[in-house]
Amino acid sequence: MNDRTVLTFALDALNRGERRDELRRCVTEQGAFYLEVDDALLDAHVRASEAAMQFFTTADDEAKRAVTNPAPAMRRGFSPLGSESTARSTNTGDYSDYAMVYSMGISDNMFPSTGFERIWDEYFDLYYRVAQDTAKAALRSMDVHLVADLDALVDCDPVLRYRFYPDVPEDRCAELQPNRMAPHYDLSIVSVIVQTPSPNGFVSLQVEIDGEFVGLPPRPGCVVVFCGSVAPLLSDARIKAPQHQVVSPDISQRVGSQRTSSVLFLRPRSEFTFSVPLAKSLGMGTHLSGEVATFGEWCGDSYMEMHVATARA
Repeated sequence: MNDRTVLTFALDALNRGERRDELRRCVTEQGAFYLEVDDALLDAHVRASEAAMQFFTTADDEAKRAVTNPAPAMRRGFSPLGSESTARSTNTGDYSDYAMVYSMGISDNMFPSTGFERIWDEYFDLYYRVAQDTAKAALRSMDVHLVADLDALVDCDPVLRYRFYPDVPEDRCAELQPNRMAPHYDLSIVSVIVQTPSPNGFVSLQVEIDGEFVGLPPRPGCVVVFCGSVAPLLSDARIKAPQHQVVSPDISQRVGSQRTSSVLFLRPRSEFTFSVPLAKSLGMGTHLSGEVATFGEWCGDSYMEMHVATARA
C-alpha cells in the first residue's frame, strides 16, 4: 500500500473472510481504516447522541455533578469541558482536551435517567459487538496463532466515550493552540469511532501515516478504526498502532467547527498476559519486570497511567 490512502472495508465482508490480504497489509502498514457498518449501529448512535447532547446542553450543574465520577480516572459518567488533558497525561504539553465527555462500560455506570440508560445500554451492546468482530477480523488477517481463543479475548473490558467538541474560542485556534486533543495512541485492541462532520466542513481527526498526519473526514455509513497498542502485543509486533490527534481549526474556520466523536475502546481484561520483553521493545511497559505481565499490572490503578503507557508505545 505504501501511500497515505486510508482504505475502506465492509464489516460483513470481513466477517466472511474476504479481502484478508488487503486487511493484513493495512493493519501492518497503517493500523487505520474505514469500516462500513450496518444501519443498526448508526441508528442507535443517533439516539444515543441525541440523549447525550440534550444532557450536555440542558442539564443543570446539580444534574451534571450527580453523574460526575468522584474518581476521574474511572471514566464513567460526565466529564466537564476542559477537565481532561491528553497532553499532560502523555507529557506532550499542558493544555486540556477541548471536549466534554460522557463515558460508560460494562459496570459501575452513572446514568442521568432511566430513559438515558435504556438508550445507551442498547447502543453500547451494538457497538461492543461491532468492535469485537472488527478486532477478530484484524487478528485473523495476521493468522495470529498466539491467541488460542479470540472469542474469549474480545469478551473483555470495553469503554465507550462520547465527546462533544464545541466551537473553539479564539485562544484555542490553531494559530495559538493547534490541538483539541494531543497526539496519542490508544490503549486498546482496536478503537472504533463514529464521528459527525463539522457544519463548516473542517476535518479535525488525523492519523499519522508514513510520518505525516492525514485527515480522516467522516464517511457516510462508515466508522473509523484504529488498531490500539495491545494489537502489536497480540501479533508479535506485526500490527501497527498509529498515533492520532484532534486538531483545532484556524481562526477563519473557528465558527462551525464543532463535532462529536464516539469511541468504543476494546480493552482486554485486567488478567490478560503479554510478553514484557516484547512490550519493552515497542517502548511500552518500561516500569515492568520479568518475562510476563498482566494488562492490569501494566496499567496500574489509574486511567492516566494507562494513557501514559500508551503514549510511549
